[in-house]
Amino acid sequence: MQRRQFLASLALLRRRDDNGPVEFNETFEPKRSALILCDMWDRHWCRGANPRVEQIVRRAGPLLEKARAKGVLIIHAPSDTMDFYADAPQRRAMLALPRQQPPPPLDRTAPPLPIDDSDGGCDTPGDKSYKAWSRQHPGLMVGPDDLISDKGEEVFSALRLRGIAHLFVMGVHTNMCILNRTFAIKQMTRWGVRCVLIRDLTDAMYDPQDRPQVSHERGTELVVEYIERHWCPSTTSQVLLGALGR
Repeated sequence: MQRRQFLASLALLRRRDDNGPVEFNETFEPKRSALILCDMWDRHWCRGANPRVEQIVRRAGPLLEKARAKGVLIIHAPSDTMDFYADAPQRRAMLALPRQQPPPPLDRTAPPLPIDDSDGGCDTPGDKSYKAWSRQHPGLMVGPDDLISDKGEEVFSALRLRGIAHLFVMGVHTNMCILNRTFAIKQMTRWGVRCVLIRDLTDAMYDPQDRPQVSHERGTELVVEYIERHWCPSTTSQVLLGALGR
């Protein structure tokens, strides 16, 4: 049997310990890597969140194009919109994959978040939570070889079947779905998947009027730092673009 050959890339990652941020290089193989887009919906119930999602969409385009070209598996995970994608070949391809049983979850716990999002974290007054979305943001192209899912066991099966060693995570919101969806950082880490947050392609649901009463940008940074300390390292889209090369 011919052995599969992979081209290794080197990315600068960041984690955090008691002494602060620690940067280090880690090798990844594009054809054994996946990038998942978490809840990048067409519309959010919080008006303040929508322009920030638009910015992420614009910044994500070049990375997604380069990642596809280098063989990275792209997984679109817009939760609660699978009816919209029922006939999409990328959704049918995911459903056709044989299910792989996840291992017993690792015992991983972490302290509370450094921000108060108990009221939903919306920073535009008067907005009330409701299902405002129907699909993924149309500015994010779904490639012919991409996959679509909003279920952790489906995503895990795709990763296992393809021998994926790194799962790069982008999307919204850092303190909520990025951490807590079944296909996202906490559950995948507990199943032994090496996750890496793309910290410039994410945003938090945080209102500066709530604890710790810092700017929205700083609130997002605090959640990123929390993830780097307790769950997984982070990197940036520019670092990945450089690592993927020409």
